[in-house]
Amino acid sequence: MAGAVVLSAVLLLCLSHWVQAEAGDGSTEEFDVKPGGLDYTYTRRLGDFSCSFSYAAQGGTNEKWHMSIGVDGESRYFSCSIWRPLGTSYLFFTKFKAEVSGGKIKFCEAYSQADKPLKKSEYEIKDTTVSYIPGSFLSSLSKLTIMAESTHAEL
Repeated sequence: MAGAVVLSAVLLLCLSHWVQAEAGDGSTEEFDVKPGGLDYTYTRRLGDFSCSFSYAAQGGTNEKWHMSIGVDGESRYFSCSIWRPLGTSYLFFTKFKAEVSGGKIKFCEAYSQADKPLKKSEYEIKDTTVSYIPGSFLSSLSKLTIMAESTHAEL
């Protein structure tokens, strides 16, 4: 059973990279993650799909982050990746939430520094959101990868 779960996660991660490659030019945009403790949201749209990243952070100065959204050729799956290209973020995130529209999340991984996965106790995954768990999240975030299946019915 555990092997099947690992295999499913690996297949979804490979599909995520394929979906991003299929999106073509312009699938990645840079945005600033700002400290100061205020709530900020950054959103990308691609056709009927969107991905939003909401957060509050403290410490340091603005950091350049990237967001990619990609859709497979049949519009059955889409991916959203949010990450700090330099790998390490010096900001302390007091909260975060990623939300997709147009589909339901099938797979998600969240990472702290040096591509170390967050503990499953630090965040929760629901149908359309991934968010921190108050009191358990250790304030370190460097990357989120989401794979969602389209909820749009074919005609």
